[in-house]
Formats: sequence, structure tokens, C-alpha cells
Amino acid sequence: MSWPFGSLRVADLGNVRRASVSFIVPVIKELLDSRIVPLLLCRQPEFMQSQYQAHKSIYSSLSLALIDEQVHYHPRTPGEERHFLQPVIDQPPAGLFHLSVLACQRHFIDPDLNQFLNERHFDLLRLGPLRADLTAAEPLIRDADLLAFNLAALKRVEAPGVAEPTPSGLFSEEACQLSRYAGMSDKLRSVGFFGYVSERDTRRQTASLLAQLVWYFLDGFHHRKNDFPASTDGLVEYIVDFKGPEHLQLTFWRSNKSGRWWIQVPVDTKDAPQRHRLIPCSYQDYQQACNEEVPERLLNAFKRYG
Repeated sequence: MSWPFGSLRVADLGNVRRASVSFIVPVIKELLDSRIVPLLLCRQPEFMQSQYQAHKSIYSSLSLALIDEQVHYHPRTPGEERHFLQPVIDQPPAGLFHLSVLACQRHFIDPDLNQFLNERHFDLLRLGPLRADLTAAEPLIRDADLLAFNLAALKRVEAPGVAEPTPSGLFSEEACQLSRYAGMSDKLRSVGFFGYVSERDTRRQTASLLAQLVWYFLDGFHHRKNDFPASTDGLVEYIVDFKGPEHLQLTFWRSNKSGRWWIQVPVDTKDAPQRHRLIPCSYQDYQQACNEEVPERLLNAFKRYG
């Protein structure tokens, strides 16, 4: 593959000596402490626990973006081995601040799980709506501190080299665009690609796709704009007044560097977990607000911060 990334430095740290979740946590933590972005390639999806635990040892409140064909968690059956998200979502004392699940398939989400996700104000961008508008995923990924990408989210014809391939899922082009969104996010501190099973990848097709996902992440990283809003300097303010009896007012901000958008949380967050008051959104969200419609995703965000 080509290398149009100039002086971008990438180091291959090789394979871990022991394949256990706890073993690689200190390694990831040391990289994070050194302001190095770890990129993990793991067979078992359970290793996203390592990625999360390393972040949690440094940062008290985290947002995770997960690209997967299903949510490996259930509120009524804790402890099942296949529910490897259980330690992430339920970890004391506060657990996960926010979870965005992308590309999940409706037939894998039962009503109890769907209700739980709604009660926690987590975001669920199913495969159908995602494929209809791939740009809808960009604000969700941009709001994440870490991204976990399970290769099982791809169609079987695209990625046969996973443990349980499914006939439906993402196309490779869509997956590469999502990976590039992750690379471009100034807030994202690590990314993990999970689920590759070499024995099932007889023609090395999935390995080739995995290499492309890494390439597009690097491409996005190389084009980071450094406009993550630590302040509103360099951002253009847009105020939307609703005409209803509640006189709702929403404040949007747009970056001149990248054209990306944020919305300001219109609630007092003094007693809420310390989070950024500007939430990534899209131009379409702003247009909806101009039509006096607030997208459900933003309503969920207001509830989380409120």
C-alpha cells in the first residue's frame, strides 16, 4: 500500500507474550500516558476489555464507540461468557459514561436489551439507517474516547475470517470510511480491531481488508484538524430559537478548519459527571433544529448531561 502520510511515525510492538485480558492493560496504559495512540489487532473480542480498562485507569469517565453486529451484553443474564461487554458497562463505581453502538442488526437486539440501552441514554445506530446515511456515524465516533471494531460487523462475503460470520453487515468501503472517521477524531485516544480468525481466512481476504482498515485509520489520523473544542476559539456560533411556548434556544458551533459541528448542552451540568459541554453533531442536526425538530440522539445527550 502507498504511504502518503509524510513523517507520521508508526511502530509495530509485535505480539504479546501472553494472551490474557489483564496482561496487556499496563502496555496500553503506558502508551496512553505517553500520548501515543494504540492500535490493537486482536483475535478475541474480549480484549476490548483490556482497551477499556487501560483508559479507565487514567480517565474517570469514558465514552466508547463500538462497531459490531450485536451488543454482547444483556441486563438479565450477567456473567455469560459471550457477553464480554458486561465488565465494561457494569464496571463500578460509575461504569461507562456513554456507549454508541454502530452497525448492529435489529434481529440481534431483544426488547429487554433495547429498553436497557434507552434507559441509559446510549446511542444505537442500526445497520439499515447507517447504510442509508454513513455520515450519521461521524458525530458518534467523534464523541468517543476509544473505538472497538469487531470484524463480525462485516458481511460474510467481505470478511469470512471471523468466528461467526453473518450474511448481512457492512461492506468493506463503508467499514473503511468508519475507520477514517475514527482516525480524524481529535478526541479518540485508541482503536482496536477485534475478531480476526486466521484459520477461517484461507484466501487472506479478511487480512487484506484488515490492512485497509488500518490504512484508512492512519489516513484519517494524518488529516486531523486539531479543532477539538477545548474552547470556542476558532468556532462560529449559530443560535436557533424555537417559537413554541417553552422558548427553547439551542446553540451550535461550527469549525472553520474542518466544517464540523457541535451543539452546546443547554443545561446546568455542575452536579453531573465532568464532561465536555460541546457535543459533536452534524449539519443535518442543525438543519433539523432550524425546522424546530430536535434529533433523538441529541435529546439523549441532553438527558445524559442533565
